[in-house]
Amino acid sequence: MAKIELKPLATMTAQLGEQVDLGAGPKGHRVVIDVPAVTFEADGFSAELATNDAADWATLSEDGTLAALDVRATLKTDDGALIYVEYGGRMDMNTGFLATAPTFQTSAERYLWLNRVQAVAAGEINPDTGELVYRLYEAKPVAD
Repeated sequence: MAKIELKPLATMTAQLGEQVDLGAGPKGHRVVIDVPAVTFEADGFSAELATNDAADWATLSEDGTLAALDVRATLKTDDGALIYVEYGGRMDMNTGFLATAPTFQTSAERYLWLNRVQAVAAGEINPDTGELVYRLYEAKPVAD
């Protein structure tokens, strides 16, 4: 039976911006959070936000203690390659801790290996600054 080994992948820092509270709808209480800045630091490369389209479409639980995350961003590496990242996850609104599962899409030859990576990440938000810091790991299936 297979198991998962976690291999350190990167540190990602996001600055959270304006929030639009859409209120309760058919899928729950929705809040859209702008992400105006992202830095991504990995072994061998770094990247920053490439466009101004990054955001988190969060859905809050009825009691407001849990957020289901839906995050998307396009990163540009230090050598000009574009990498699309998206992830879902959960945030404990009481502690500011997050667990997410990022995936990547790129056509840049140097980074094609990222298309095969299923990452997992642990994050924590600083409520005073709006800075969110994640540690990302590659979840690598291996034989038991």
